[in-house]
Amino acid sequence: CMVIVTRMVTKDLHKPISILFCNLAFSDLFTSFSGFWISVLFLTNPDITIFGSKDTLAPYALHTTSILSTIYNLVSIGIERYLAVAESMRTRLRVSRNHSIAAVLINWVLAFFLGCLPLMGWNCLHTEKNLSVLYSPFCVNYLIFIIIPHILVAFVIPLFTYLGIIIILRKRKLRMKARGQATGTYKLAEIQVARTSIFIWVLGLISYAPFVAGVIFDATNHQCHTDLYPGVYIFRNCTAMLITTNCLGNPVIYTLKAKPPGAVLKALKCLSLSRARACAI
Repeated sequence: CMVIVTRMVTKDLHKPISILFCNLAFSDLFTSFSGFWISVLFLTNPDITIFGSKDTLAPYALHTTSILSTIYNLVSIGIERYLAVAESMRTRLRVSRNHSIAAVLINWVLAFFLGCLPLMGWNCLHTEKNLSVLYSPFCVNYLIFIIIPHILVAFVIPLFTYLGIIIILRKRKLRMKARGQATGTYKLAEIQVARTSIFIWVLGLISYAPFVAGVIFDATNHQCHTDLYPGVYIFRNCTAMLITTNCLGNPVIYTLKAKPPGAVLKALKCLSLSRARACAI
């Protein structure tokens, strides 16, 4: 909420990256509220913690939708940052506010479609075949279909985008250094991008790796619910807490702590004419 309010009251709202930041904050807020809904249901009816129920189908679907939206937003931010650095100042004329709004809409449509598939019939409410033990009444094949590809996307695409940013900044720094120009701005941008990418990977690994391990265990497990109680369900609850931790960490990484590389590169506008020409070359 603090990130959303801060972005709305500042003059940077018209920038494409600010729209993506606000949408990321909204996705994290949505994730937290849907997780709170699930927690309230578990408190009022503890049995559904183990055996699942029709009442948990909707909150699980919304929780999945919010997580998918968060992943899409993280990928969109990484791509926007790469374009901002790859095209330097000319990107501001190419990546417009309408492009960011279109990306946000596409992200939410895709997240709602995939996340609400159990509400459309892809669930195991009336059959115990392929039933998920940890996330009843979801089906195991649905969890594998959703989780595994998206986790790969969430790790692989940011890896290439942020590594690409670092490589571009390093090449430009070497070119300016060869011409006897100051390279402090590029060095600062490179350090901050590397720091941000490390934070993203560590936070993502801590937040989602145990959840993916739980899904893999669920797919290979052949024991019934009562045989796994209570240890496996405690582990499942811990994975849910880690996902919420990711929602708390995203605002710190993207908006409160780490300075975006595009903001650092904005300082290049204040460079002398000779430095600007060297940058263009």
